[in-house]
Amino acid sequence: QVQLVESGGGLVQAGGSLRLSCAGSGRTSARYTMGWFRQAPGKEREFVAAISWSGTATTYADSVKGRFTISRDNAKNTGLLQMSSLKPEDTAVYYCAAAVTFSNKYVSEFPGPYDYWGQGTQVTVSS
Repeated sequence: QVQLVESGGGLVQAGGSLRLSCAGSGRTSARYTMGWFRQAPGKEREFVAAISWSGTATTYADSVKGRFTISRDNAKNTGLLQMSSLKPEDTAVYYCAAAVTFSNKYVSEFPGPYDYWGQGTQVTVSS
């Protein structure tokens, strides 16, 4: 089992920045692809960004491309999502997720492959 805990959410004005962290614990010896998803009130959960185990492959939703940066530190079992130029439409609960993988370059934009999920952290962007 793997436990994921997000932190770093909060209230920020439009145009501002936030950095979300995802701390992993438990079965951390395995390889994991890490992803970030978000869910706004009344909407379905949507993909934000993902990064491969090696960190060499990343993918982003078009809506955040150029504004968000995903990274990871495997030695610290931590994933990061740097969010800049935030917009009110970025308001949502943000979830990190981990997918067990045998590949160094696997990434996925779909929630199905992810085996473990955090509880989420609220991000609110005011206009």
